[in-house]
This record gives sequence, structure tokens and C-alpha cells, in this order.
Amino acid sequence: MIAEIILNSSAKELNKTFDYNIPSNLEGIIHIGSRVFVPFGNSKRLEEGFVIGFKEKTEYKIKDIKKVEESLLTEKNIELAKLMARRYFCNVFDCIKLMLPPGMSTRKFENRIKSKKLNCVYLAKEYEEIEFDIESKKIKNDKQIRILNVLRDNSGITVADLQIIADSGMSSIKTLEKNEYIKIVSEIIERNPFENKNIKKTKPFKFTNEQQVAFDKINSGIENNIYGEYLIYGITGSRKNRDIFTAHTKCIK
Repeated sequence: MIAEIILNSSAKELNKTFDYNIPSNLEGIIHIGSRVFVPFGNSKRLEEGFVIGFKEKTEYKIKDIKKVEESLLTEKNIELAKLMARRYFCNVFDCIKLMLPPGMSTRKFENRIKSKKLNCVYLAKEYEEIEFDIESKKIKNDKQIRILNVLRDNSGITVADLQIIADSGMSSIKTLEKNEYIKIVSEIIERNPFENKNIKKTKPFKFTNEQQVAFDKINSGIENNIYGEYLIYGITGSRKNRDIFTAHTKCIK
């Protein structure tokens, strides 16, 4: 099976698909919308691309796909990107970038939003058993007892937060881990770039009288299949392009 791949590039000469062979170990894993890494040209570095189609054979001498990662896009996303590229005369990948999660479109991988690993703490025994050991004085240390009491209601808390809430040091945590009362697990935490941003939802803007006149004229041409050019005069920031955008949107629908 041959995969048709669009590369992560805004260069016009690369605004086309490139054929790559799907090796047997990747069959069934790669889908339309899958993010893949492939050799390109004479560069030793693998280039990022997205699968936008499949075919049975190709007339070119092709290379293998080297790596596949998660499917960030769906087949409908890819079809929409192709439609947008045809409609607005731009590169397919420029449209694909609009559909990627925040922080995933840059070519510099070190600048992308990355998952973060944190050490989380869990109880390794039932709390009834731990409570019995506390009452029988098998566990005497106050800091260790505070740690266990915090974990009773906050299982999976990070090591850093546990130290703050229980007012204890790492040595007490390590002692409890050594005695098999708790376990420390390294977990991947998905990072949301909008987590601490307050984004207010805006309401649709209303046209001014002049904008309404311009919109009605453009919209009338679209509805009656009358093609032409429309030049709207206005200062920068006056929202003159909103008329054209709204008319185009209605036409696409």
C-alpha cells in the first residue's frame, strides 16, 4: 500500500503529495490524518507530514515511512483542508495547520507543547491496614502519619504537592515507600496551553449601515451566480473584510 503524504512546508513547490511505501510493521496503524515522519531528498533529518490518501501503486521509486505518531486529524479534517486550499488558493498544509492542537504546528519540535512527566504518590495498602499500624504504634513518625492521612483523601497527588500539604520532606516519603506503605508512579500529564488564560466568548458583530449595503450587494451576486470583483474602501481595522468573509461563508454553506 502506498501513502500519499503532504509535507510540513509552506513552500509552493512542495504543495503536492509525495508517495511513500507503508512497511509491513506499520500496516493497519497508518490512517488518513496520521502524522508520519519520512526521509526527503538528501537530508538525513526526517521530515514531518500527514497522510491524506492511499493508492495501490505508484510510478515513482519510493522510500519507506520511518515513523508514525498519533492521528491528530480525521478524514473529514483532511477533506476540509483540501477544499479550503482550492477555495482560497493556498497550500494544503497551511489549512491543515489550522486544525492542529495549539503548539503542534511549528516545525521546531523543541518549541512544541510537550507532555510533562510528574511523580505521583498512591497508597500501596488499604487504609484500614495503615490505620491499624498507626494505632498500634508501628508508624510513629508524625510527618509520615500526616503524609498517609493526606493520601487517604488525595490519592495520586504529586510529590511536590504532597510535601507542601503534609508539611514533610522527601526523606519521610522515601521511608514510607521503602516500607511499602506508598508507591511513587511517574505519570504523563497533558499540558493545556489555554489552562491559565481567561478567554471571553464574544458575540457576533453587527454590520454598520455601509457594511450592510456592501454585504447585500455581494450576497445578491452570490445567490444569483453573478461573478465579479468587489472592492471595499475603508481604513485599516474598520472591519471591511467582514462583509466579504460572511458572504463567502454563506456561499460555501
